[in-house]
Parts: sequence; structure tokens; C-alpha cells
Amino acid sequence: MDIKDRDAAVIAGRNPALEALRSDSEINSLFIATGLGGSVSLIVALAREKGVPVKTVSPAKLESICGNANHQGVVLTLASVAYAEMEDIYALAEKKGEDLFVVLADGIEDPHNLGAVIRTAEACGAHGVVIPKRRSASMTAAAFKASAGAASFLPVVRVANLVAAMKELKAKGVWLYCADAGAKLWCGQDYAGGVGLVIGSEGGGVSRLVRETCDFAVGLPMFGRISSLNASVAAGVILYEIARQRHKTIDS
Repeated sequence: MDIKDRDAAVIAGRNPALEALRSDSEINSLFIATGLGGSVSLIVALAREKGVPVKTVSPAKLESICGNANHQGVVLTLASVAYAEMEDIYALAEKKGEDLFVVLADGIEDPHNLGAVIRTAEACGAHGVVIPKRRSASMTAAAFKASAGAASFLPVVRVANLVAAMKELKAKGVWLYCADAGAKLWCGQDYAGGVGLVIGSEGGGVSRLVRETCDFAVGLPMFGRISSLNASVAAGVILYEIARQRHKTIDS
């Protein structure tokens, strides 16, 4: 399998895996069959050096991932689309003549949730979505499908350090808002100027360092017994309020 083919979802086998890890391929995860031990130590070391999650699974699980391929106990999964750069986000905003509007996902691990966030972000006129390399869902085929094709039009940037990316956005005049239960109501906030909305995971919300880097926190009231919303649902509510204020196309 050609490791340069971005439509390829899986790389199976030890040598192909090594080649991929030594290249610039966007790798989601490394799956290792149980019981291999030190025979794949180099592959595991390279994966960890690049920040690729390493998962030990049964041989049956590997076969379910790669089908009849000769995996030799090693399978890599690749991103289904090529990631963009921060400069691509800036270029899109400049092309449209608009203040920056960016969505940042902090700890969203479900690819369907990530895809749904990307879909809504594109519908609301955002210029890009930023995701971290670690402890986060990536642009798998499932995420791409859930985005309903929005990932083909909206830059999705994968960064090694989300806080560093946030500081870069702040240096460009972007105000950062995080969704945080119990904070000021989302609809009472003024989203003028450049906007960066940070959405955290359902379980843990926004991480501490990310929260401290934000300028404001906005929340959604909960009137039932459930204490949190699906991340993509919360993102949708807040994103449409930002869109309403930016474009004045929805009656107050």
C-alpha cells in the first residue's frame, strides 16, 4: 500500500508501518497484537516519539481492522484526509474579508462527535477547526463521514500543543471563549471581533490549562437531571449564536 495515498485508511505489516512512521504521513493510531513483546520495540518507540497512540489488541481485532492483509501483528490507521495548517485558516478569513472565527476541540474522543462539530462549524461560517494530536479524536473515515463532507471545505488543523495554538490566535486578535457549565449564559455574551470557541469533552469538559488560556467562559443552562450535553450539541447552540451576531441574519 502506498503510504502517500491519503485515501488509504490502513497500513498493515511491520516494514510498511516503519516506513509510514518515518514519513510525514498523518497517523491516527498504532495497533499491536498481544504477545509480540520486544520484536516490535522499534515500531512502538517511533510511534511514541511522534505522539501516536499505541494500543495492544487481540489478533482478531487486527484482522477486523485490516481484513485479509498480512499484518504481522502490526497495523497503523491513517487520517482519511490531509490536515491543513494554521496559515490556511488565516488565508480563508482574509479571502472572505472577515474577522477570524475558529473552533478548537479539547479532548473530544468520539470521531462522530468531532465530525458533527466540523459540520456545524462550516455551516456557521467558521474559518477552521483545530484539534490536538493527543487525547483527541482525529480525522478518521468515521469523522469525515459525520462531517457530511464539511471537512473537504473547512481547514482542519492538527497541532502538537493546543495551548500554543490558542496563544497564536490571541496574538492575531482572537478572543477565546470556552464552553463551561455554570458560566455566563452563552446568549448574553458579545462575540465581536475575532472569535475562538473551545469545546471540551462531555466527561471532563475543557482542561485546566486550556481554560486558563481562554478570555471568557460561556455556559448553557441545564433544566433536567442530566448535567451535561453532547459536545457537538453544545457546540451547535453556541456556534449559531456567534453566527447570528456576526452576520445579523437571524432575528433576535
